[in-house]
Amino acid sequence: MDFPRLRRVWKRVFALAWPVMAEQTFRTAMRTTDILVTALFSPAAVVAIGLADLYARFPLRIGLGLGGGAIALSSQDTGAGATDTRDEAVTQAILVGLLAGIPFVLFGAFLGEQAIDVFGRFVGQETPPAVVALGSTYLAIVFATAPARHVALVGARALQGTGDTRTPMYVNVAANSVNIAGSIVLGLGLFGFPRLEVVGVALATAGANVLTAGLLCVAIWGSWTEANFARPRDLTIARQLLRVSAPRVAEGFGSELAEFPFNALLLGFGEAVNAGFQIGRRVYQQVTGPLSRGYNVAASVLVGQALGAGDPEEARFNGWAVAGLGVLTVGAIGLALVALAPRLVPLFTDDAPTIRYAVDFARACTGWPAPRSPASRRSPARCRARARRGSRSSLGCRACSASFWAPRGCSGARSRSVRTARTSACSSRTGGWRSSSPSGSGTRGGRAAPPR
Repeated sequence: MDFPRLRRVWKRVFALAWPVMAEQTFRTAMRTTDILVTALFSPAAVVAIGLADLYARFPLRIGLGLGGGAIALSSQDTGAGATDTRDEAVTQAILVGLLAGIPFVLFGAFLGEQAIDVFGRFVGQETPPAVVALGSTYLAIVFATAPARHVALVGARALQGTGDTRTPMYVNVAANSVNIAGSIVLGLGLFGFPRLEVVGVALATAGANVLTAGLLCVAIWGSWTEANFARPRDLTIARQLLRVSAPRVAEGFGSELAEFPFNALLLGFGEAVNAGFQIGRRVYQQVTGPLSRGYNVAASVLVGQALGAGDPEEARFNGWAVAGLGVLTVGAIGLALVALAPRLVPLFTDDAPTIRYAVDFARACTGWPAPRSPASRRSPARCRARARRGSRSSLGCRACSASFWAPRGCSGARSRSVRTARTSACSSRTGGWRSSSPSGSGTRGGRAAPPR
């Protein structure tokens, strides 16, 4: 092992990743604030925004997928010095993201109630009316800004691909600070503002989405960043963008779809169980999400720039170096969470059943086995079958189901950061994709085709 070289890579990783980590800390703090504020209203409010957030993650997955494609294209063009092609790639990625958000606006406006009500139907029960009303309202407001959310995600990652991780950090920290303040002020009705509760939290989130997109577009359009907007002319760039983004979007959609039966199962056990899961997962994401996202971006940038410079061996080493760093740091934090979960969860709620469930779920997210009673020796399939028949669960059945589903339901920040770096490292073995150009030269406009 070449330790001096490894240390140099890790220094570059931290130089690229710390602004992303700071940005993501504020983003996760915003979501944590939403849970803290809504927990003051009722467990039903926590469940409502938790279920609505399942749908809100589909725009997130599209934005992250397109953003990953934008990083791949912009980083390789930057490494190759092809600035004109890079600017056109950035512009096309943002336009595709904007258009992809329009269907979500319509979905939130016309299908919100049905979307929330479906969770109860999964297990043959009625979704509590309060959950349906609050969740559909939250979903309609947040989905109204889905195009802006896509623009923000794609624009930030396009800039990160050029090596500029600070501008997205400044913008997102500012916007998320406004979001946090808005959730508290509008949700609780402070400083003379009306107490809007869940509606106030949704309005704060929607406003932050628009603010983030606007500030990033201004930064790209002006002289603040190296990247700039360019008139879209070459559809080959759009095809490359969609081709590298599609697997990431599909993978994200698959992960999110797996959570629907899981959340329906928990809702069938009662609002306290589902609220406990939302809180437990939020605790886990708050402490591990920033590092995971930072390593994700750093791996994409380092591998992409090395490929653009024509050095696949360096790209492969960089990818594996980031993977190892993720195992050491995010893994250690996950183990610490196992011990600290009983102290962190009560910060969110004083409801005793919810606290008990949230501690179990926070630990399950790290891969730590939840406490089991003898009844939990039943298989997860039997537990879910009983839930579909409308039966209630013991702690053992709940713990069994939690341990079976938690790795998918709890976001898997550690595994995701390692998987991204590992995939980047493996893709570098071929030195990039084959070109889509007729010449088959392996490049188009100075770019090696992006890694999958």
